Amino acid sequence: MAGLNHVILMGNLTRDPEMKFTSAGKPLATFGIAVNRVPYTNEDGQRIEGVDFFNVVVHGRQAETVNQYLKKGSGVAVDGKLRYRAWQTDDGQKRSAVDVVGMNVQFLPRGGEGGPPAAAPDEFADIDVPAGEGSDDYLW
Repeated sequence: MAGLNHVILMGNLTRDPEMKFTSAGKPLATFGIAVNRVPYTNEDGQRIEGVDFFNVVVHGRQAETVNQYLKKGSGVAVDGKLRYRAWQTDDGQKRSAVDVVGMNVQFLPRGGEGGPPAAAPDEFADIDVPAGEGSDDYLW
C-alpha cells in the first residue's frame, strides 16, 4: 500500500531556535511553533478558538539560516513530514513524540504585522534542503 507523509504548517515560533549537530557533524536546528486553529461557533453559540503547538527540526544550511535569522515570535511556514520517535528515560519510563521534520521553511511576517520580517534578507527567504539530508541521525 502506498503512503503519504506530508504536513504544511504556518505559525509563530514559541522559542528561539536551538542549534545542534548530528554525530556526523551536520547542523540541525530545533524550534517550536504555535498554529492558531480556525475558530468556530459550537451548538451553544460559544466561539471556540485554540492553538496547537509543534516541535520542528531542520537540517543542513536551512538549520543555519533558521538559527541565524529567526527568533521567538517570528512567523514561518513549514513544509515537511512527521517523524515518530520513542525513548526510555533514566528511570525506565517510556516516552514518545511526533516531530515535524522541516524540508522547507519560509520566513513570514509575525502574526498581525505587514511586510517581510526585518531580519530576513530576500536571499534566504526560501531555501530548500534536499530530502533525507541528515534526517536519520538526529542529536536530541
